[in-house]
Amino acid sequence: QVQLVESGGGLVQPGGSLRLSCAASGISLDIFSMGWYRQAPGKQREQVARITSSGAIYYADSVKGRFTISKDNAKNTVDLQMNGLKPEDTAVYYCNAYHLLLMGRASDYWGQGTQVTVSQ
Repeated sequence: QVQLVESGGGLVQPGGSLRLSCAASGISLDIFSMGWYRQAPGKQREQVARITSSGAIYYADSVKGRFTISKDNAKNTVDLQMNGLKPEDTAVYYCNAYHLLLMGRASDYWGQGTQVTVSQ
């Protein structure tokens, strides 16, 4: 059974930092691409950062230079270090695991989400 469990969310003042962590079980980060998404109230879920099985990294323009994604294959964890937080970063953050299978199918798993609130 695949589980993704996020932790590290909370309330922080603008300019502050938080570190989110995703603990994965039932999958291997040697195979799966791992991402962080967020969804603010009334908005669509958007991808924030992704790290592939080979270590290639992608960031959304809105977080480049402020957020850093990393993974530890041995511990099966993926972290998102968030610095210089802004009120517009307020959202529920979700961990995602994705692996493209044959014939166009994919394995796609989500965590339950962790709330990040940036406010005075």
